[in-house]
Amino acid sequence: MRATILILITILFSLSGVSQQVYNKKQPFAHTFSIVARDTITGEMGVAVQSHWFSVGSLVTWGKAGVGVVATQSFVNPSFGPRGLRLLENGLTPKMAVETLLELDEGRDVRQLAILDVHGNVEAYTGKNCIVAAGHIVGAQFSVQANLMDKNTVWLAMAEAFKKSTGSLAERMLAAMEAAQNEGGDIRGKQSAAILVVKAKSTGNSWEDKAVDLRVEDSENPLKEMRRLLTIHTAYDFMNKGDLAVEVGDNKLAKEHYMKAQELNPDNLEMKYWYAVTLANNGELNEAKAIFKNIFKQNNKWKELTPRLIKPKLLTISEEQLQEILKL
Repeated sequence: MRATILILITILFSLSGVSQQVYNKKQPFAHTFSIVARDTITGEMGVAVQSHWFSVGSLVTWGKAGVGVVATQSFVNPSFGPRGLRLLENGLTPKMAVETLLELDEGRDVRQLAILDVHGNVEAYTGKNCIVAAGHIVGAQFSVQANLMDKNTVWLAMAEAFKKSTGSLAERMLAAMEAAQNEGGDIRGKQSAAILVVKAKSTGNSWEDKAVDLRVEDSENPLKEMRRLLTIHTAYDFMNKGDLAVEVGDNKLAKEHYMKAQELNPDNLEMKYWYAVTLANNGELNEAKAIFKNIFKQNNKWKELTPRLIKPKLLTISEEQLQEILKL
């Protein structure tokens, strides 16, 4: 095994161009609880975290479509994120990647680390000197890990919540984090949270490879705010689907998507506006006018925008019908 680890270290050196990682007592604290997981239906992989530390997502959560995800925490070594992903890309298992990273790290006893790959293989580690309560549980295609917790039952609560939850991967991971907080969470309190979900296969375009990328950098209740943001994110996902349907001329499908978006985010004027535009394009002008009238009453700038949609053919109605809308 020692010989194998030395070979892996050589590989990592060649990939990263870095020397052995030396433990630095000034490295940031990211005492926290987190989850890495894979959706067995979509193949998406995700990592989610909450901590009493500013901008925890910038340190803890790492992922790459078609490769895997990493959570690096406790006295955090941020390099474990990109380096762990490189090791997975080069064919190492999560277990081999964790062993390789720790072999290089003089601070291994205060680290906590979890790595999951595109196949759902997962490995987690909790250093012997992580601040109690600290521990982890590896389950079927997921791992939960926590340190500096109020109780030693936090990570068990996370695992049970994730296994029992339904919905998207992001929703299930959020449920696990909410269970952790309900169990006591970080003994210091709460401040920031993050959720990152990457696709099962890379599109070749990094900007298309993240299904969810949300952060709450500083909040009195970061998970409550994350729940709100995730709901809005889902609503805008329906809006995007509606826009795509409009592009291909399927206004009926666009209407369905826009309606779902409104149901999730009922106070958003823009969502209502594009729904009204779709109704008008579908020939349902009276219903569209009622919505337009309400929107224009709240913000007249939407009326000013409306005639500008004619040239790019986003609004495909007659001049007479347009004037009916503008008179509202």
